Amino acid sequence: MMRVDVNRFGEMEVFARAVECGGFSAAARALSMSPSAVSKLVSRLESRLGARLVNRSTRRLQLTPEGCAFYERSVVILADLTEAEQCAAAGEAPRGRLRINANVPFGTHFLLPLLPRFLARYPDISVDVALSDTVVDLLEARADVAIRAGPMKSSSLVARKLGATRMTIVGTPAYFAARPMPSNAEELKDHNLLGPSYIRSMPGWPLLQHGLIVEVAPTGNAQASDGEALRALALAGLGLARMAAFQVRDDLAAGRLVAVLEDANPGDLEDVHAVFLGSGGPVPARVRALLDFLVEAVDLGGSGRG
Repeated sequence: MMRVDVNRFGEMEVFARAVECGGFSAAARALSMSPSAVSKLVSRLESRLGARLVNRSTRRLQLTPEGCAFYERSVVILADLTEAEQCAAAGEAPRGRLRINANVPFGTHFLLPLLPRFLARYPDISVDVALSDTVVDLLEARADVAIRAGPMKSSSLVARKLGATRMTIVGTPAYFAARPMPSNAEELKDHNLLGPSYIRSMPGWPLLQHGLIVEVAPTGNAQASDGEALRALALAGLGLARMAAFQVRDDLAAGRLVAVLEDANPGDLEDVHAVFLGSGGPVPARVRALLDFLVEAVDLGGSGRG
């Protein structure tokens, strides 16, 4: 039977802080402890677990495989503990810091414009927002919720579908003033096709041709690191881009962009999900509040949420 005087949460918190700070000295400063105290605590934790968690032979703290696994579980457990304390103190009212990672198009067109309304509804929540079209590791990024587009891969993440959006190929009137508009997939080879520099689930552009779907690779002279940068290149008249319909609906309505090859558009939809870490337990109140709010407020203009 384990001794009751072992502060497992305290050991776990110090170990996690050492990992996040990159070393015992930095963790000691953050925790107002001495480096020797942090080192002894981690050594005591390793002794109790019977496993080496860190290699101390390098200048920067380096985790062993056992240390990586213990850190990942520690982050989840510590977050659950913090949430439990907050819920007990606040009667389950959503509160605390909410870290959100979203792809740039969704963040630009939905998340950022909606945040004032969300924060007015939940004044005890504060947000930390990061926008990137690179898929992040929620544990590594310390994100509570991530917004991801495309098919979901099997993982330990829990997903809440926010909707789906059509994809469309667009270019500017000025771009087409200098060259004919393509009438079929084959004619796209005569155009500058702009693509992303980040990984996509479907790297090519699917189009209908003679009743079959063909995939055209964007092999233009420019790539962009996120969907909004890609939209900016298209608006600058550099070439054609295939974008989520919600990104360009205002541009199409204003005549800044025109859609092409809609007759060959297969009508494929790209799903958008909010994902979070889940271990079968209750969803933190602040996370649940955001998920419910996004489902209520976001209209991607696709086929619904399913």
